[in-house]
Amino acid sequence: MCVECVKDKCPDRGRTCLETGSYLLNFQGCAECHKKEPIKIEARQSGTEEEAGEDDAEGGEEELITFDHVCSECGHIIAEHQYTFCVDGEYQEYSMTCMLCGRGSDSISVLPNDPRKVGLGVF
Repeated sequence: MCVECVKDKCPDRGRTCLETGSYLLNFQGCAECHKKEPIKIEARQSGTEEEAGEDDAEGGEEELITFDHVCSECGHIIAEHQYTFCVDGEYQEYSMTCMLCGRGSDSISVLPNDPRKVGLGVF
């Protein structure tokens, strides 16, 4: 990971979670070749891990996707990206951590009406 390639290290992205792609507004340019060429995604890996102590009926698996943001000109690794997804009870949980794309997390109800919003009168 290269702090010199990004404008802001791990910006707060709120509820935004990218499973793929790059946050180009935060790309300063490659610190190695000093060019601002398109970013490639390499070394993409995905898999699931059963969370310790969780029952399969509750959806205790977490999907993990990792990849590297790489300069298309010189191959310099700009940042490592990590995205996770899991179903926790009645909610889908998403999270992202990346020096380039930032950090974000979101939780969405799998039910038609989100129980957290029913009491607020928001649908």
